[in-house]
Amino acid sequence: MQETQTGTVAERIEAWVCSSSLRGLVGHFGGDWPAGDLAEALRYLDDFSARHWDFRGGRERPDAREPDLDPATAMLVLDAAAALGLVHPLPPARSAYAHLVVLGGLAHACVRRVGYAAHLLRAGLTVRREVAVLGSFRPLSEWERATLADAGLPADETEVDVLDTAVRRVFEVAAPAEQAGVDAGHPHHSWSSRTYRPVGLPPVRVLAAPSSEPDRRRAHTADTQRFWAGHVRLAPGDEVLTVTAPIYVPFQHCDALRTLALPFGCDIDTVGVDPAVADVAALPEQTLTPGRYLQEIRSAIRSMRALHESLR
Repeated sequence: MQETQTGTVAERIEAWVCSSSLRGLVGHFGGDWPAGDLAEALRYLDDFSARHWDFRGGRERPDAREPDLDPATAMLVLDAAAALGLVHPLPPARSAYAHLVVLGGLAHACVRRVGYAAHLLRAGLTVRREVAVLGSFRPLSEWERATLADAGLPADETEVDVLDTAVRRVFEVAAPAEQAGVDAGHPHHSWSSRTYRPVGLPPVRVLAAPSSEPDRRRAHTADTQRFWAGHVRLAPGDEVLTVTAPIYVPFQHCDALRTLALPFGCDIDTVGVDPAVADVAALPEQTLTPGRYLQEIRSAIRSMRALHESLR
């Protein structure tokens, strides 16, 4: 990434962090905006959001508690989330990309994101190299398995299994053309790659990566992105479109900038699934509460802090 691009990234972080919407939200929850530079503001917001907006406490997202907010506060949160880019989906900025990357997540999100990627391709989006569907060996919760069963979909065992099933169904492919991987006897150490070749569309790779800290945790999104980038030999100037849910766009866009754009020199766009698209209706989006939005505003703050530190 060139110096001017780095400067642009820092300016965009500052515009988001110092927006009136985020300032108003912090003030409403009793915070005083810090003096100092952007690094100090990010440090303060990380600490502040940990005290006021962290409802996960290290747990997976479905296990987060929902705060008891009065109606005025709930409305303020929803308005701020919309202004900060967590609510309304936007279309891709370009008509053509080198890569289309679908990020995994909870089971219903996996199905919806794969469906939206297929919709974009069939609506005319050009992808020159491949579609990469990135997941992990995270076991599904009973709630996720029940959600799949209620929609008449297979109750798969892991996140990457859901992604693979969705790819086979949505792209109308029966078996991978190529596959590779290592079963190390533990999901934190293992990896798998399956590449499908749907008729008239670019190759679709379903990838699960090993953890970069296997003794501590499962692979997260950054691990899988880096692993995928090495597999495809991501090159400077490659345009990458990342697909997630609107609520995760700010934080996952910054993660992609840090893990892909900075080290590899590629260009990143990130979009959220458009709920109006019929192709993603097999599983509707779960209800997004004010507490969920506060949690993901915190995720965005933490991701922007990590990205900003990488720029320095």
